[in-house]
Amino acid sequence: MWARGPDTARVASLPTGTVTFLFTDIEGSTRHAQALADHWPAVLERHGQLLTEAVNAEAGLVFGTEGDAVFAVFPTAPRAVAAAAAAQRALLAESWPTDDGPIRVRMGIHAGEGVLSGDDYVGIDLHRVARIANAGHGGQVLLSASARMLAEPSLPDGVGLRDLGEFHLKDLSRPERLAMLVVEGLPDEFPPLRTLDAVPNNLPMQLTTFLGRKRELEEAAALLETARLLTLTGPGGTGKTRLSLQLAADATERFRDGVYFVPLGPIGEPALVLPTISQALGIPDPGGSGALDRLAEQLAGKQVLLVLDNFEQVQAAAHDIGELLTKLPEARVLATSRSPLRVYGEQEYPVPPLELPDATMADPESLSHFASVALFVERAMAVRPDFAVDASNAPAIAQICVSLDGLPLAIELAAARVRVLTPQAILSRLGDRLSILAGGASNLPERQKTLRGAIDWSFDLLETADRILFARMAVFAGGAD
Repeated sequence: MWARGPDTARVASLPTGTVTFLFTDIEGSTRHAQALADHWPAVLERHGQLLTEAVNAEAGLVFGTEGDAVFAVFPTAPRAVAAAAAAQRALLAESWPTDDGPIRVRMGIHAGEGVLSGDDYVGIDLHRVARIANAGHGGQVLLSASARMLAEPSLPDGVGLRDLGEFHLKDLSRPERLAMLVVEGLPDEFPPLRTLDAVPNNLPMQLTTFLGRKRELEEAAALLETARLLTLTGPGGTGKTRLSLQLAADATERFRDGVYFVPLGPIGEPALVLPTISQALGIPDPGGSGALDRLAEQLAGKQVLLVLDNFEQVQAAAHDIGELLTKLPEARVLATSRSPLRVYGEQEYPVPPLELPDATMADPESLSHFASVALFVERAMAVRPDFAVDASNAPAIAQICVSLDGLPLAIELAAARVRVLTPQAILSRLGDRLSILAGGASNLPERQKTLRGAIDWSFDLLETADRILFARMAVFAGGAD
């Protein structure tokens, strides 16, 4: 979710329908903050003033900020383009107290649907413009195809557009055709865009937006900087796979030789892990003994990231992964598992549930800032586009998220029920959650279609003695000690 803007009166006048979003952030902000020390807050404030002035001059509204990022909305695409050009000119002309030139800001512009939930915009268009902005470089302004189509007939004097082609943006399900703003007197040559196309990869395109988890992404990314093997752990349905894919997409620039997703869910034999990795990388593997040495030979000297998903049912192959990393000093592994691999050098990161509101919270505007509620609302809107949080259903939504412990899978399954039930009705049926939390998408694995399926997957991984213990404990409906 985006941080709330400082002026609540202006928030109340946010436009809806077809709007144009402008997202910006400072390139190298961490480096600037460290170098400027006590001067950085003043620089950040002046940067915000210049952007706000440019936005206001074109009838736009700054509806949020987050660190050095600024989020603005405009009634039309030409006004957003004019504001971006004016802001870049002002930023370049400003005298900054830096040793390495002006503060350079990257910008993304996208025209789409302005959908409000509480006092926040929600929906895929918001995430699309964020990814467009993130693909650029300082001083660069990128436009989506929709923004270009609306803006091109009315470009300001001295401003043109350059088509860049189609790109796969991180966290989006389809490629986006991007254009770049060419502003007279400003730099117009930049490095290749920071997209998934920049390095070899087989990361699957995501059909839903990635919500929340900002803190988790930052913490896990910091661990991946030093850990050769980072394992995301947690119970089924906690969002380990989704977090790993987002983490891998954000890390593509660090691995020049590729980022590869290796789904291990379909296999059950530890001996098949190394051949499955080879297959994902497009490396011929005849099978048999020597698989470890052949894979190590093919990847020798390469900077690659291997994303090993659902490692829990092939735990006996953990030794092979440890040996592979020993032979490949420049390779790294990001694994997801319900338990750690327990090999030397492993860094475990337990994936927490989504941020929860207070169960008694009833204010729609306050609720919309919690990741668990944001997930419920967005998935509910996918089955009922007119769904919104209001005073009548806000308490029930808060209680649903709390009752489900912030578990993403359970929240998504509950939200899908909005097609036929109100949140209040869903809440009243959660006593029999194994029955109501069902009906996931048909193209998902069985363990992700129902909450019962997720529990069955965990149960099937237990040793025989553990299964017998749980079966015997199940006799005591009220619990036992």
